[in-house]
Amino acid sequence: MPWYYPRMPEELSRSVRQELAHRNSVKRIVIFVMLGVVAVLFFVSLMVGSSNMSLPESFMALFGQGEASSVRIVQQIRLPRALAALIAGAGLSVAGLVMQSTLKNPMASPSTLGVSNAAVFGANIAIIGFAGGFINTGGRIDNYDFGTNPFATSSMAFLFALVSTLIVLGLCRIRSFSSETVVLAGIALGTVWTALTTILQFYATDVGLSAAVIWTFGDLGRATFTTDWIMFGVVAASVIVFFFLQWRFNAVAADESVANSLGVKVNLLRFVSMLLASLITAVCVSYLGIIGFIGIICPHAMRRIVGNNHRFLIPASLVSGALLLLFSDIVSRLIGNGTALPVGAITSLLGGPFFLYLIFAKKGGKA
Repeated sequence: MPWYYPRMPEELSRSVRQELAHRNSVKRIVIFVMLGVVAVLFFVSLMVGSSNMSLPESFMALFGQGEASSVRIVQQIRLPRALAALIAGAGLSVAGLVMQSTLKNPMASPSTLGVSNAAVFGANIAIIGFAGGFINTGGRIDNYDFGTNPFATSSMAFLFALVSTLIVLGLCRIRSFSSETVVLAGIALGTVWTALTTILQFYATDVGLSAAVIWTFGDLGRATFTTDWIMFGVVAASVIVFFFLQWRFNAVAADESVANSLGVKVNLLRFVSMLLASLITAVCVSYLGIIGFIGIICPHAMRRIVGNNHRFLIPASLVSGALLLLFSDIVSRLIGNGTALPVGAITSLLGGPFFLYLIFAKKGGKA
């Protein structure tokens, strides 16, 4: 049975049905095993840090028992950080999956539309322009005020990321919304945002420039319960929509002519999917900074494990993204010698070699 059909045809033989049922059971087992690993890593992340708390002390602090300082560290610092890793990892992974499926481009990712570049420019305006730069500080460090407000910086980053998304989608509507147009428009607009960021940083003070550069590092330590709830709301709502569209993704991934014959409005599907995927990226990047490679490596890995059926591919990508970001965050704290290294650097270090393996491990050695 072609996997892009929304329902299993009744004429399939019993043996074929049994084979499909067996394969689906294996896929479910894989997803549940990864869920178990995610649960373990989540609790490990609550026990890892520079405070030298023992495992029993960390566990008791999670439930409000023990010294006040330990409770504060676990509940107010480590717990929001671990939740951010779960939410952002899952969101960035499924955003990359949807982009790759609707554009039929294996290199598509949340940065394809220039969303991350636009978010960086917006954050630089808040940090350099209003706090450490030339607009209202007069080069004085005691005026470093507005840009240190995380919500001011995040709001500007989100605003420009959203503007970038709408510009690209608007341009693509003019050119019939082909997948090639989306990618090229995203790359072109991304370079414009990067150029504007460079110009802005050229006029920054040392204080503003340092703060802006540090912001671009992917840092889960910025997460709070408030930002976690905001990211969760956006990711959860978007994922629900993606689940309802799963068989349409299957049809488009198989062949656009097949999708059209099944009544799928391909251009509308691309518009809605890219808008939601970019919205997920904009929210995550605006609060946590740049975290790369999650949206590329996880969907690719899951395609090789569970196949191309989005009924299983969407939840598998969600879980694998959370798993990778949780693991990367734990590694960043373990090797940081008392401080957490930028988690975005860790995801790239882990994901880059694995992605090369996926490319060159295909049969016959052909990419």
